[in-house]
Amino acid sequence: MATIESIQKAYIDFVLTQGEQPKSVYIFAKKNKMTEAEFYQFFGSFDALEQGIWSGFAQKTLNEVQGQEVYAQYSAREKALSFFYAFFELLKGSRSFAVYSVKKQPKSFTTPFVFEGLKNSFEAFATQIINEGIETAELSDRKFFSKRYKDALWVQFVFVLNFWINDSSAGFEKTDEAIEKGVNVTFDLFQRSPIDNLFEYGKFLAKNGGMPEKMGF
Repeated sequence: MATIESIQKAYIDFVLTQGEQPKSVYIFAKKNKMTEAEFYQFFGSFDALEQGIWSGFAQKTLNEVQGQEVYAQYSAREKALSFFYAFFELLKGSRSFAVYSVKKQPKSFTTPFVFEGLKNSFEAFATQIINEGIETAELSDRKFFSKRYKDALWVQFVFVLNFWINDSSAGFEKTDEAIEKGVNVTFDLFQRSPIDNLFEYGKFLAKNGGMPEKMGF
């Protein structure tokens, strides 16, 4: 009997041996001894199937990192680093599929359909840890900009994914370095900085009449 996992496994095997998606659901179903109805019971298309695989990677990663006893004690920055490291460690086991899937996507400024589920899961996670960071004052609550923090983290995630796809270093150690540097730089931007202090000072002066006309010395 067909299951989500068995269909996904059969699909990955097909695209990696053939280098492309099946020509039709009928051909794919027949090759894997199932009916079209069984396939459509779980997926509306091959792209939807592929989207489910990527969403699964995100969910497995979240289950792993959030299941650790120490996770609740992590700062927002540490939670982000934990997710990044765990995700790409998990992806090592499916690298051939990941390379195939990423490289076949059209170059575009919009998120490809197959990655929409992954993006939704990632942004929900990012929003949660960012809100926690703002509540604990780990991160700066900037008017208008705070809502864009999750977008900055997603951009960083996409960058690391593409970096990993092209990484040929032993054990993908360069990707680990890219994660450490990239996530830390991103969170440095989220934290309070001298610029924030300058803005606060400017607001204070504006609210309290500005600079005196004559200093008195």
